[in-house]
Amino acid sequence: MPRDRVSRRLTFRDPLITPASGSSYVSGAEDACENAQLGARTNRRIDIALLPLLSLLYLFNGLDRSNIGNAQTQGFTNDIGCQPDEFNLAVSLFYLTFVLFQPISAGVGGWVGPNHWMPFMMFAWGAVTFAQAFIWGRGSLITARLLIGVFEAGFYPTAVAYLALFYPPFDLGVRIGLFYGLYVVANAFSAAMAYGIFHVQVPGMKTWQLLFVIQGSLTCMLAVVAWFWLPTGPETAWFLSEEQREWVVERVQPGESATKKQPGISWKDVTETMRDWKLWFVLVFNICASVPATAFSIFLPLVVQGMGYSSLEANLMSVPPAVCGAIGLYLFALSSDSRRERGCHILAALVIALAGLVSVVTVSTNPAKYAALCLFLFGSYVPAPLTTAWLSENTPAPGKRLLVLGVNGWGNLAGVIGSQLYRAEYAPEYRKPFFATLGFMTAALVGYVAYRFALQAANRRRAEIRQAMSETEVQRRDMARYADRKWSFVYGL
Repeated sequence: MPRDRVSRRLTFRDPLITPASGSSYVSGAEDACENAQLGARTNRRIDIALLPLLSLLYLFNGLDRSNIGNAQTQGFTNDIGCQPDEFNLAVSLFYLTFVLFQPISAGVGGWVGPNHWMPFMMFAWGAVTFAQAFIWGRGSLITARLLIGVFEAGFYPTAVAYLALFYPPFDLGVRIGLFYGLYVVANAFSAAMAYGIFHVQVPGMKTWQLLFVIQGSLTCMLAVVAWFWLPTGPETAWFLSEEQREWVVERVQPGESATKKQPGISWKDVTETMRDWKLWFVLVFNICASVPATAFSIFLPLVVQGMGYSSLEANLMSVPPAVCGAIGLYLFALSSDSRRERGCHILAALVIALAGLVSVVTVSTNPAKYAALCLFLFGSYVPAPLTTAWLSENTPAPGKRLLVLGVNGWGNLAGVIGSQLYRAEYAPEYRKPFFATLGFMTAALVGYVAYRFALQAANRRRAEIRQAMSETEVQRRDMARYADRKWSFVYGL
């Protein structure tokens, strides 16, 4: 293909994707059609070569985080000489290191490169998961969970920032939905896998020990594969042609150096992240909305067991609610990308989750409670990944985006709340934890409404400022402002 045709393609930008970039369409229906075809081919290549592997890695991230809940149905804490409350303590402390190390780990990922940092983290937490099969006592349990929290901490924000190097914003949301959906599926897969493993008898080994050994070993093997599979960035992606590599760089990071292969972290990125009002505004309500998603990643088998199922059946019956959560997440992410909108989709999901949760605490029969639980989880997993996509598209600077996503990971503080809510003393009905969760979800609903109105107000103010100045003056003043703080930047809603 002639070089001038490639250059003409690379000047095309969709203003809906980057509303504040100042770029314009290349005229001509033929060029627009060719751009669309090239974009579709490029996305397919990335979807096939990159997204499934990253999603599989995140699946095992979820498995190794939640398998302790499956193990508990088989007497895990009793066998290692711990009390039930010490199980809740260990889960809470996991989220302590998991949250604290998220921005730090994400920053390290930007420094050493996501393609190396993610496999390293994965191998490390897989090794600790394997070792968890042979621990004894309260101290070793807490140590194991703290270490898994440290090594898992930066995986999600690093992976999302890595995907953002390959996909433009409104192609990214559904990919994050698919990616995060594998974490949701991990709850179902972990329950099904545990159900199968718990039927296997190995002399001298408890069934929960076998669970940790198998899942930890598989995690380490996948980490080795990922080390050799993942490219540094789009410029070195072995699965893209030269034309497609140029297309990805131009459509995702216009104006970036063609030799830039990963998002470095500058001091400007750090200070701008600390000053980012929209990050700190939404973080509080992201924590509230994430309480059920984080809690049920661990306690779903125990909650289901309280609905009248045996310890073994509870693992199998945890699959349908988790699958409902994955389906709900995918449908909402697909609609959100298609309609180029985040806030109203999050609000709709919260309304559905609240309807399901109210039903859980009001209906009297176990089958009705189980059906309501499925509805509850259908909406519960949507807010966190769509919030991630929302923040990502509203943070155009790659380095700052990596830190913003790392700080947004503090939303997992919800796991500390959830692990203290769903204590053994409230079993089997868990009425008080459900009512507390209802309060958090209601607060999240109100908060996200306020957040969307705040972004609309910011957009109106910037529009008024732009109208009061000439285009040249806007461009001159924007040179002194950074990324999303430019007067010409329009926040996505």
